[in-house]
Amino acid sequence: MRRLILLGALCAASACAPPAPPAPPAADNTNAVHASAAPLLPDVPAGEYKLDKAHASLTFRLSHMGFSNYTAQFKSFDAHLMLDPKNPAAASVTAAVDPRSLDLSGPPKGFLDDLRGPNWLDVKQFPEIKFVSKAIAMTAPDAARITGDLTLHGVTKPITLDAKFNGGYAGNIYDPNARIGFSATGVFKRSDFGIAYGIPAPGTNMGVFDDVSVAIESEFSGPPWKEAPSASPQ
Repeated sequence: MRRLILLGALCAASACAPPAPPAPPAADNTNAVHASAAPLLPDVPAGEYKLDKAHASLTFRLSHMGFSNYTAQFKSFDAHLMLDPKNPAAASVTAAVDPRSLDLSGPPKGFLDDLRGPNWLDVKQFPEIKFVSKAIAMTAPDAARITGDLTLHGVTKPITLDAKFNGGYAGNIYDPNARIGFSATGVFKRSDFGIAYGIPAPGTNMGVFDDVSVAIESEFSGPPWKEAPSASPQ
């Protein structure tokens, strides 16, 4: 059963009141969505943003028999973001994860080796997990839906992440580079990637469920601050 503890998501009027006026025609939903999704980004420069690994985390959760959401993380990963704040839908992001960096809270002896082995991540044969964005759609002024290809366990499939922009700046005297921060979540089925070991049989909860919930917290450091004070003359 240890192996099954695995890696193992928005007054009625009175009777004397005059009848309500007819409702206005429904607004065009497409235009409304685009208007509400006008990007809300700070005055940060366009360019390449690199992950600040000291301010980033990548965790995932799976239900264990419906009793708890078993939580684990990867400690070694990197990401790069190309961003034009005037056109955030044209942004692109790539990420790479070392599955050997899987980390659990208090794993029993040998458990990590099991999870890194052939039944689960099979890190010797598949030493890297990758994500490459393919499309970004603004869903709110500070939110976007990122669709991309996830390569896991030797299988590449599309997944969707819901990302929220948390803030940023162009730079300051303490941090002379642009900085932006995001949170992102997503769900995928591990069986789609060939990792079906321990999934409960139909009609039972005995095992580790198929759905994997991912949570990402990230800060990115970008181009140098153009208003940074020059060095004092000697």
